[in-house]
Amino acid sequence: MLQQTQVKRVIERYPVFIREFPGFAALARAPLRRILAAWSGLGYNRRSLALKRSAEIIVRSYRGRLPRTLAELVALPGVGHATACAVLAYAFNEPVAFIETNIRTVYIHHFFRDQGKVSDQDILRLVEATADRRNPRQWYWALMDYGTHIKKRYGNPGRKSAHYVQQPPFGGSHRQVRGRVLATLAKRACSVRELGQGLQMPLRPIQEAVNELQQEGFIAAGRGRYRIA
Repeated sequence: MLQQTQVKRVIERYPVFIREFPGFAALARAPLRRILAAWSGLGYNRRSLALKRSAEIIVRSYRGRLPRTLAELVALPGVGHATACAVLAYAFNEPVAFIETNIRTVYIHHFFRDQGKVSDQDILRLVEATADRRNPRQWYWALMDYGTHIKKRYGNPGRKSAHYVQQPPFGGSHRQVRGRVLATLAKRACSVRELGQGLQMPLRPIQEAVNELQQEGFIAAGRGRYRIA
């Protein structure tokens, strides 16, 4: 949920989601429609689909227990190296090195203050050299809180990162079209034309969104209408 989404938005949805799906088994057997409804408001719905598919793999291949190695975690849908390392650090207190936005903020602020286009490789070397190997979980908690403090007091040093990309506005974006299409189809099956009428939007961006969502496994087609898969 925290991938590309602010904590204040996640705090509102996380308790609801956990009550609805308290474990991997519940999430694996839940219909996608229910998962999307619980995910509503977080955006980037690909993450919810990846989470469900990961839960299915964990139930099927790991007897419902989260795997504990980096190789096994990155093999799960939607889990990259940084996310896998975060899971190892926070869930299992493993001394692994990784970077996310607040961690990046701390190291740029203290070690690269007068430098631009700072690479994550340079930061990662410092993380590896300075991380607390006895209690990495608490160390990363502290870095996350400290990074938030730095942003509030000094602005966002992360803009000096070579990997910094400013997120485009959500309003009027393709992501918004996808979200509105999914929200409509979660209530009822529709044709592209019916979606256009209901959303009061041109058919071309709707058709593009529908094509993507079908290819990704979110929706299925039948008799000229689309529904949540």
